[in-house]
Amino acid sequence: QVQLVESGGGSVQAGHSLRLSCAASGYSINYNCMGWFRQAPGKEREGVAAHGGDGTYYADSVKGRFTISRDNAKNTEYLQMNNLLPEDTAMYYCAARPLFRCGSGALFRGEYNYWGQGTQVTVSS
Repeated sequence: QVQLVESGGGSVQAGHSLRLSCAASGYSINYNCMGWFRQAPGKEREGVAAHGGDGTYYADSVKGRFTISRDNAKNTEYLQMNNLLPEDTAMYYCAARPLFRCGSGALFRGEYNYWGQGTQVTVSS
């Protein structure tokens, strides 16, 4: 049974940083595509970052501020978020796609098979 558990969310002021973690069980993140998505109230869930054997992908809105990485030994994916903005406020979800390469569908939610329950990030101005 695949389980993804996010942690690290919280409430911060604009300009500050947070690091989200996604611990996987029943699934090896090594050699597979992992993604981070977010959903703000009243908005669609959008892709933020993805990481696979073909590299990393970022939404334009977070390029230069967010970094996705992984620790294979801990079977955990991370999202380092720097210089947070109020518009980054959302529920953040980790997702897994059992393919080596993320490819062109890296930031499309429909391409992912497994999802975590989410962790809330709130950024105040």
